[in-house]
Amino acid sequence: MTDHRDTFSTYSPAVNFMFFAGAVVMGMFLIHPLFLVCSVILSLSYCFIVNGKKTIKLAIGLIPVFFAVSLLNPVFNTDGVKILFTYFAGRPYTWEALCYGMAIGAMFITIMLWFACYNKVMTSDKFMYIFSHMIPSVSLVLTMVLRLIPGYSRRLMQIYWARRCTGKSGEGMYMSKRLREGMTIVSALATWSLEGGVITADSMKSRGYGCGRRSSFSNYSFEVRDKIMVIFMAVLMSAVAVSCWLGAADVVYTPDIFISSLSSFESAVGMGSYCIFLFIPTGVNIMEAVKWRILKSKI
Repeated sequence: MTDHRDTFSTYSPAVNFMFFAGAVVMGMFLIHPLFLVCSVILSLSYCFIVNGKKTIKLAIGLIPVFFAVSLLNPVFNTDGVKILFTYFAGRPYTWEALCYGMAIGAMFITIMLWFACYNKVMTSDKFMYIFSHMIPSVSLVLTMVLRLIPGYSRRLMQIYWARRCTGKSGEGMYMSKRLREGMTIVSALATWSLEGGVITADSMKSRGYGCGRRSSFSNYSFEVRDKIMVIFMAVLMSAVAVSCWLGAADVVYTPDIFISSLSSFESAVGMGSYCIFLFIPTGVNIMEAVKWRILKSKI
């Protein structure tokens, strides 16, 4: 269930999926510093809208990941001109490789934030609505697979807290007993999951799955605002693609750093289109909040 404050999630699932697909794909390939700063800020802002205060915990957890990726990249990639120091009998630790690691770390953070938003907005019902007619079997399998990790995590915590309430949490025990307790929890989780799989299979069989062509029902519709949003996003993504093809976002980190300037017209168009595209969910929520305040003021 998405947060009631998120207006963008009320758009058609096709609009939501198109946005996240564009944000993730462009975020993976655009490692220009300014593009990265824009993507990190806007992904963080929308993640805060859909996940609330949980975003703070997520962001704090991603900070060590950023530093780890940044600092470890020069260890494996020694390309670069400016050597900061040497280690292990003259192996160089270069500034260019460090900058490249920072760019990769920022890109990784952006992708993680967008996926955190995706998991909140794109429910299994929306995923099935988009792909059930094109690839019904594959979409069903993907939906079930995507539910495994969060479902197992919830079940694992339920088992842990249930055993902890009975004094069998493993805290204060020797390592061997703690390992035995952990294996017991994993065994209980596996048993529970297998039982759930059998129940799911029986339920699907009793409802006629596999007996013939299935009909479908959906509460989602493709309205005029969805058509406008699709066209708007397509135009923005096309502008970003053309500007990148013209070299607006060219960047090279190793062996020597080269960052294209954003002073040209195509660079400004590309950067502006990218920022506007990523700002769409946040902007939709801001516009809805302003509209709501105006309506309340007229009461």
